[in-house]
Amino acid sequence: MYSVPVFGPFQLQSQLNAARTMALAINRKTLKQQAEWRQVEQAISERIGRAFQLQSAVAVGGGCINSAYRLLGAERSFLVKLNRTDRLGMFETEAAALDAIIATATVRTPQPICHGVTDAHSFLVLEWIELRSADRSAEQQLGRQLARMHRIEQSHFGWSMDNVIGATPQLNRVTSDWVDFWRSCRLGFQLELAEENGYSGRLQKDGARLCDLLDGFFTDYHPQPSLLHGDLWSGNHAMSTTGSPLIFDPACYYGDREADMAMTELFGGFGSLFYQAYQATWPLDAGYQSRKQLYNLYHILNHLNLFGSGYLAQAESMVRALLVELD
Repeated sequence: MYSVPVFGPFQLQSQLNAARTMALAINRKTLKQQAEWRQVEQAISERIGRAFQLQSAVAVGGGCINSAYRLLGAERSFLVKLNRTDRLGMFETEAAALDAIIATATVRTPQPICHGVTDAHSFLVLEWIELRSADRSAEQQLGRQLARMHRIEQSHFGWSMDNVIGATPQLNRVTSDWVDFWRSCRLGFQLELAEENGYSGRLQKDGARLCDLLDGFFTDYHPQPSLLHGDLWSGNHAMSTTGSPLIFDPACYYGDREADMAMTELFGGFGSLFYQAYQATWPLDAGYQSRKQLYNLYHILNHLNLFGSGYLAQAESMVRALLVELD
């Protein structure tokens, strides 16, 4: 038998007031969201030169940094990424990176449409592309296209602006000295962050020694500055429904192409045809096998700073192995 609650007049009025308050709060939140979407809708319309009328916004995977939505209109869809208002600079640099990749006319990447700030968020609007996991043919195409992008020689290392790698600032000082760039703007900067985060001891001692000896990996190798994706793990490439490969979510700068290739190996996910096609288009230097761990150390240090001590042992082990190579 179930007991039936009995409400007195005051209890019933209290319940009704609470329900009205909750409904009002939900309605206000909905209206606020609708007002934000109108602001994004207006920005899109101004950028494409004709009215875009938003019919619905559907949440999609945006990673651990941003939230993301597919904005559906009557004739066209867009992808929008949202973050805090103070993160607009992150979206500005991502748009610049996407434009830089597009300008090479080598590998496809989403076209940035517009970016800006609403009352509550910063946003970046991109063209909507239906994505699929890359098949063998798409990976082969990507290998060739990435090699062609890397082969375009740039005038310097670094980039015209700093950006981010994940949520970490990424320094892109313009220089002609690649080894010093990697020492100061990549490994040195991440080691400083690690010390601020409480990771001292062996990591700092061995890391400082590695930075001092860095030239030893480049005695017979002088890389050209190439446009790099900068964060090329398997989650940042796919293919369209027509089979064209794409790369996205870049952290671009001008650097040694080996840094991009090394990251494709760090977490796996790229097939043998990708590497065969790349090598057939522009073979890597024989010393790449030694340097790839040097380049991947940057990303492991970044993961240590972003996600915590689970990456400490791996970072320390990589530094020790690199020092052994120099002995």
